[in-house]
Amino acid sequence: MTPFEKRVVELVRRIPPGKVTTYGLIARAAGLPRGARMVGWILNRRKFSPDLPAHRVVNRHGLLTGKMHFETPTLMAQLLRNEGVPVRDDRIPDLDRYLWIPPQTDE
Repeated sequence: MTPFEKRVVELVRRIPPGKVTTYGLIARAAGLPRGARMVGWILNRRKFSPDLPAHRVVNRHGLLTGKMHFETPTLMAQLLRNEGVPVRDDRIPDLDRYLWIPPQTDE
């Protein structure tokens, strides 16, 4: 793994249950502010890692854009609901309430 990938994985592991964050916030905290798509690619490659809560990462509008990369298209929403995060029409309706802002990492 590259240093950026390692930082992404570490940050995603730190997202608390019942919270979500965005691809862009993870990218910025990991040191690559315009790397939101790279975060998505990294998570997709590691989608079967049970210790990586990728279901807690959504797009900047709260959309579950990664849902098609799970075992079923409804699994991401179900995992979030199981943690108390509401999902309506594949979106977190009150994103600010459930948003976790990752700490900036040191290079």
